[in-house]
Amino acid sequence: MTLHHANLAQKSYLGDYMDVLGIVERLHRLLLDVIKDEFERLGLLDINAVQALLLFNVGENEVTAGELKSRGYYQGSNVSYNLKKLVEAGYMHHQRCQIDRRAVRVKLTEKGREVRLTVAELFSRHCEGLEGKDILDQGALVYLNSSLKTLERFWTDQIRYIY
Repeated sequence: MTLHHANLAQKSYLGDYMDVLGIVERLHRLLLDVIKDEFERLGLLDINAVQALLLFNVGENEVTAGELKSRGYYQGSNVSYNLKKLVEAGYMHHQRCQIDRRAVRVKLTEKGREVRLTVAELFSRHCEGLEGKDILDQGALVYLNSSLKTLERFWTDQIRYIY
């Protein structure tokens, strides 16, 4: 392979990688927009999409604020603000941890479980639409998940090896 062909192949790989980065970023924003639109349609205006997704991800677990990020339940930087708002609005219950009084454990209230169910139903409708219209079959989803997990591990390793 000549140097010119090697550069073209590398540019193509870099271009494809940059496309993936853009798609991942846009997909996260689009997911939040889809949830926001669903909640507006239902008249649920006292909760935002980030908060609704947080409730969905917590599910039936009882966690600390730190665990929200370490378990991948929350991707944002202002977790304390959103937890405070969710507690104030009655979507989450909080309690001081018995072992470490500095830590606060949170779990969903009945109102929070209703939001979680709303998001779960939305995602279920998405699955029916994707599968029913032959947009993505299960094999494609399995491959996509595997590829994205590989990218996630690569990025995680990059962070770990920096320090």
